[in-house]
Amino acid sequence: MDAVTLALFALGLVLLIAGAEALVRGASSIAAMAGISPLVIGLTVVAIGTSAPELAVSIQSGIAGQPDLAVGNVVGSNIFNVLFILGISALVAPLVVSQQLVRLDVPIMIGVSALLLAMALDGRIDRLDGAILGAGFLAYTGFLIRQSRGESAAVKAEYEEAFGEDAGLAIARAPLPLQIGLVIAGLAMLILGSRWLVNGAVTLARALGVSELVIGLTIVAIGTSLPEIATSIMATIRGERDIAVGNVVGSCIFNILGVVGISSLVSPDGLPVQRDLVAIDIPAALLAAFACLPIFLSGMIVARWQGALLLGWYAAYTGLLILNSGSNGVLPAYRSVLIVVLLPVTALVLAVAVARGGRLARVTPGP
Repeated sequence: MDAVTLALFALGLVLLIAGAEALVRGASSIAAMAGISPLVIGLTVVAIGTSAPELAVSIQSGIAGQPDLAVGNVVGSNIFNVLFILGISALVAPLVVSQQLVRLDVPIMIGVSALLLAMALDGRIDRLDGAILGAGFLAYTGFLIRQSRGESAAVKAEYEEAFGEDAGLAIARAPLPLQIGLVIAGLAMLILGSRWLVNGAVTLARALGVSELVIGLTIVAIGTSLPEIATSIMATIRGERDIAVGNVVGSCIFNILGVVGISSLVSPDGLPVQRDLVAIDIPAALLAAFACLPIFLSGMIVARWQGALLLGWYAAYTGLLILNSGSNGVLPAYRSVLIVVLLPVTALVLAVAVARGGRLARVTPGP
């Protein structure tokens, strides 16, 4: 891989992050000017904005005829969001879990993950599947907006405190032409950055002798998840730990409904899905989503030991990807250990944590 391609790959990643930031700031300002509450802005514009890199990369990959990157990017990002970002955030400080996440958002995340697996069983996410996912995204977003209208003044005050006092008023005072310029600049950076990143990822995959799917599940997925990393870790440090958890769950839902839905609609023949994705990666994303329920229910908090558990599973998943990418005699034994030993032990530990009323989750209290 030559230095120019590597530089374009890195620059594309930088443009994706900068473009997402500009898009979020500009769109949030315009929404505030239109009289939309800060809570709604956070649940919609900001949540979608942090997933804008995944959307840009997946659309570009689908149009360019690299569907493995398009689907692998989404699945890898969701696995990374739950196992790594949630894990590392919990290691910084135990995370508070709201009841709404347990009652509504996590079940939705599990449901859309299972729906993605069901749609991929025939080896393709076609345009009808994309239309169903897109309709689900519109319905979910509409529900959030409708629900936010019933939020109490105390909840809105808490949101404004988390993002700055009188944040909505301050944003609304910003010049409209500047905010429109930010949106246009953000979109331009996303388009250009996604093109460079996808081209660089394909070249990197060929240079390393691995598939585009593996690159999409790892390097590209991690790169496009940088906004979620920054948002969740900063929210944890600032003490807004419920925002850190909500950001991860909301991003996973949007990645499936919005990113996969839109990408399959704009792709000429939908998105082909490799057998490995159906057999390994999408089920891994579904298991990661499902694991959130017992973790969140064990005391309505994600403790440091649970964060370490999530990080350990991400390391195990990465090891599986590496072994599965080539001819390796260790792979069958490694897979057997994961399925026969580690999965049942993890399930037992989490079941005990829930059964004991969250005592294990409170072993490591926050600062």
